[in-house]
Amino acid sequence: MHVLMIAAENDAIPGAKVGGVADVVRDLPQALPNHDVSVDVVIPDYGHYADKFESREIATVNVQFAGKSESITLFELYFPETSNQVRQFVLQHPLFGKMGSVYSHDEGNRPFATDATKYALFNLAVCQLLAESKLTTPDVLHLHDWHSAAVAVLCQYAPEYKALSEIHSVYTVHNIALQGIRPFYDDESSLRHWFPTLNFDQSAICDPRYTHCYNPMRAGINLCNKVHVVSPTYAEEVLHASDAENGFFGGEGLEQDLARAKQENRLVGILNGCEYAETTAKKSNKKPALSTFLAPAQKQVKRWLAQSESLKTVHYLANEQINEWNSQAPFTDFLVTSIGRLTDQKALLLRQPYQGKTVLSVLLDDLARVNGRMIILGSGDSRIEFEFMQLMASHDNFLFLNGYGQALSDQMYQHGDLFLMPSSFEPCGISQMLAMRDGQPCLVHAVGGLKDTVQHLENGFSFNGSSLQEQSDNLINAFNDAIKLHANKPKTWAKIASNAKAARFSWQESTKHYLELLYKH
Repeated sequence: MHVLMIAAENDAIPGAKVGGVADVVRDLPQALPNHDVSVDVVIPDYGHYADKFESREIATVNVQFAGKSESITLFELYFPETSNQVRQFVLQHPLFGKMGSVYSHDEGNRPFATDATKYALFNLAVCQLLAESKLTTPDVLHLHDWHSAAVAVLCQYAPEYKALSEIHSVYTVHNIALQGIRPFYDDESSLRHWFPTLNFDQSAICDPRYTHCYNPMRAGINLCNKVHVVSPTYAEEVLHASDAENGFFGGEGLEQDLARAKQENRLVGILNGCEYAETTAKKSNKKPALSTFLAPAQKQVKRWLAQSESLKTVHYLANEQINEWNSQAPFTDFLVTSIGRLTDQKALLLRQPYQGKTVLSVLLDDLARVNGRMIILGSGDSRIEFEFMQLMASHDNFLFLNGYGQALSDQMYQHGDLFLMPSSFEPCGISQMLAMRDGQPCLVHAVGGLKDTVQHLENGFSFNGSSLQEQSDNLINAFNDAIKLHANKPKTWAKIASNAKAARFSWQESTKHYLELLYKH
């Protein structure tokens, strides 16, 4: 079997990662050859990858896009660690590399405008390459998120690509909150402007709330043979309407389409996998000293400081906090860690008002009573960054590292006693798997993939609730229960940590489900 994956991100290519989809597009293709499946992966060339890495020019195609003739070139990239059953491709065009980054950030009243145009051209080029047999015709066309959904639209409605609609198609929803919505007409970034002669069924691909707009996420769900979400629990949650006021995030307007896909036996929930070292050498269960983390953390903070001519207060305060911690006796008490993008998805509950404070402030106060500390690594929404910085200034036991570094993340998974992940929704989640892999139990909101991976009092801790207030109460209670358990029942804690470390969510297991439930036709 041969699979073609079309995506916006791919962490097999340095520089082409923003979020978790990049990990999946890197790891899933490497696991499939063990089941006699070959894989081609194609993404746009955002940063002259074809010039930076060993590559070969394969073909150039010309397409009519937005009333002009555009030329797009296909390159194959070569990386020594890639299986010979997996090929990495990029498409080169000035529009793709214009920003030098994966995504653009359109402000104001034209959300997704720049990216939607970019990915529409990318999708058109993929269809043309397939039509001209410049890419190997696959048995399965696997589209990832809204960025590749126009492939399904073109296969369905463009006569020149109608033959491609015979290929079995799979559409994976990684982040249903981002749907890539654009107008159908009267805008430079609109479906009609990109494809002036395309005759489409507007009712199948319009946004259910804004019917004058094209919704690529909905198009992918309605036009593909199979729809995949990245955990079994999330596959149930997306069938229900979101209720943000009460802290529930479900189908985000697409619940009816997803319910219909389920009725038609097209909707499948499969948990993403995690990579595990093959070594059987027993690692020490002894936690490394916090000082071995603080030294590289301080170096990273100084690098962040040096990136700007003006002093960024959050980095200055982090540096001061590290200095203060270093001046104290070696830390041996309870350490809570958390890593993630600072968005409402990840931090909404931590920011909830609670008895004149915020939930995070209450957790820090509770932690201080047992001489515990918390370290959060992440960046994102500037309001959340500011709130966390203010909490660092007022809490001696809180270090906020406002950025991201892979090496720092890896060390935090190893150093922490408890990993905090109270996401309001989590399609799958990878951070909890990585923390567990290093023997760090997690405290999670029992939603999506978090519910499927963390079992309360078995390999971690979880909470839920039917309102934001209830969720806040239960998070604080579960947090304090974990602190008490760690202090008073060390054997029980050690067993939970051991179970977390022993848990396996392997890609080999996941790929069996892919073959049976998604790719088989």
